[in-house]
Amino acid sequence: MPPRSSSPTLALAMELISRASVTPEDGGCQALIADRLSAIGLDCQTMDFGEVTNLWARRGGEAPLFVFLGHTDVVPAGPESEWQTPPFEPTLRGAYLCGRGAADMKGSVAAFVTALERFLANHPAHRGSVGVLLTSDEEGDAVDGTVKVVEKLSQRGEHIDWCLVGEPSSRVRVGDVVKNGRRGSLTGRVTVLGRQGHVAYPDQVVNPVHAFARGFAELADTVWDQGNADFPPTSFQVSNVDAGTGVENVVPGGLEACFNFRYSTETTARALKERVTVVLEKHGVQHRVQWTHGALPFLTREGALLDAVRTSIRELAAGEAALSTEGGTSDGRFVAPTGAEVVELGPVNATIHKIDERVRVEDLDLLSEIYERVMEILLLDGRR
Repeated sequence: MPPRSSSPTLALAMELISRASVTPEDGGCQALIADRLSAIGLDCQTMDFGEVTNLWARRGGEAPLFVFLGHTDVVPAGPESEWQTPPFEPTLRGAYLCGRGAADMKGSVAAFVTALERFLANHPAHRGSVGVLLTSDEEGDAVDGTVKVVEKLSQRGEHIDWCLVGEPSSRVRVGDVVKNGRRGSLTGRVTVLGRQGHVAYPDQVVNPVHAFARGFAELADTVWDQGNADFPPTSFQVSNVDAGTGVENVVPGGLEACFNFRYSTETTARALKERVTVVLEKHGVQHRVQWTHGALPFLTREGALLDAVRTSIRELAAGEAALSTEGGTSDGRFVAPTGAEVVELGPVNATIHKIDERVRVEDLDLLSEIYERVMEILLLDGRR
């Protein structure tokens, strides 16, 4: 079946993709969305922190507050010559919409808007409140985006009860997987200290590469935990290593490396740091580490939001949603600590951050219908 060119969700997704918004740039996406949301009665506020543009939009002042959470920034496109069509020229190819951000996550953002437009047109007297929170800092440092807006909302006494994040959670078909939590993230940047010298005089040097290899071989082989019913096991990965002077006959005086833990609730950031220190000292690695704690693990158990999401998928996508906490982090990590129920549901994630990113047009329409149905269950049926 060819894509429905008349689909409002498709049209908005294409308009968003055409605006190059490589993080932390917004490219005018949020202004476009604010115009649409203002037209249906949401009070829209732009909250800028540093170079980051954030949009907070809300209709209603009563609890419970249901919020769509997303981002308008995208990752760099990479070599444009490798794309079949320009990354910021949205293109329909068969059943797919192609372009940077199609799946992560301008398609979901478009589905947020069209779902709200239909819901509010049909149910203007719904209970509680609805909101949209968008940032241009999710794919970047994530220090001036959602976290800052949530802090500001808390200071104003605005509490989010239910938060639906549009991150691309699905594997094969829309709704086959939803994320009801995420692992914690801990990054270490290590400097291994050595003594530079000629390779021909090993007694006069301290080779930091050798020391690094000994210590990190054990770290890479360590089983940190077994995970649990909600989380996969903690993982350890080295992402960058830099050493050497550029010539073959000099032992470098130092080495720098970056590594990351994605950790379950079976351990803590503090325990991981302590264990790394023990292993490196055991192997005589002279080092210093700069730690960055990116996220605590969070989990939304059975409740009104998760029930509404799974029911909507069952009704509209004719399938059961599996629960998962795998993958990277999302901005849901900033909302969950406030006590909100947080669930992630978005399109198939097979092409996110890749060349020729794409999403099925039918999936965008289905997502919009599912999002609308979630609001109906939560804000019309009286479930809490």
